[in-house]
Amino acid sequence: MKFENILFEKRAPIAVITIHRPKVLNALNAATMEELSTALENVAADPEVRVILLTGAGEKAFVAGADISELAGLDAETGRAYARRGQEVLRCIETLGKPVIACIHGFALGGGCELAMACTLRLASEAAKLGQPEVKLGVIAGFGGTQRLPRLVGPSAALKLLLSGAIISAAEALRIGLVDEVLPSDHLMVRAEELAKEIAGNAPIAIERTLLAVDSGLDHSLEDGLAEEARHFAQCCATQDKAEGTAAFLAKRAATWTGK
Repeated sequence: MKFENILFEKRAPIAVITIHRPKVLNALNAATMEELSTALENVAADPEVRVILLTGAGEKAFVAGADISELAGLDAETGRAYARRGQEVLRCIETLGKPVIACIHGFALGGGCELAMACTLRLASEAAKLGQPEVKLGVIAGFGGTQRLPRLVGPSAALKLLLSGAIISAAEALRIGLVDEVLPSDHLMVRAEELAKEIAGNAPIAIERTLLAVDSGLDHSLEDGLAEEARHFAQCCATQDKAEGTAAFLAKRAATWTGK
């Protein structure tokens, strides 16, 4: 796959997607979002890819935010379409069926923070800075920030960030639950690959069904969520991988997954 604004590297079972607009701190414009959408569609359909790492080019930013030159030209009609398309692309990350790990260094602001929040897990370098400063531009978070941030850190902590537009350190982001791990800059990608390989070593259908069960359960009551869990569990029980996994455990050998 060849792109203008992102880099794509496949090292099965891992794929690495890098937002590549370092001159503008990897700001998200419409073209970049469309390329990201295409890359996600391709990895979703590739059985050799089991985990995706998402990062930004250069040392200064993961993604510093939306492209302000595009944002400046939006009116009510085009603004709604802009927000909805961004939401659609980020929602694809959550429903991909494969884990996406955000590898955050430098700035992850506005749309960049929203992009990270849509990922399955978030690893940050010690130098990372995160925030939702949209109110300083006269708008609100439009790619899901008002919805995902409260779900991750709770309504009060989320509103503190969303209303103040404050930019916080990686340590503070870890404290409130916005990121999962904070690492030295030179160890960020090493740890991400290590975690990706650990996840990729498990049954791919079980990974997919876990992601789907958690995602769907967030929008249901506990009782309905438990029913969803049972449905996904039952589907796993009908797979070759379940038969292989249990047989391998009983035989005290490593399992060989086929994704079937």
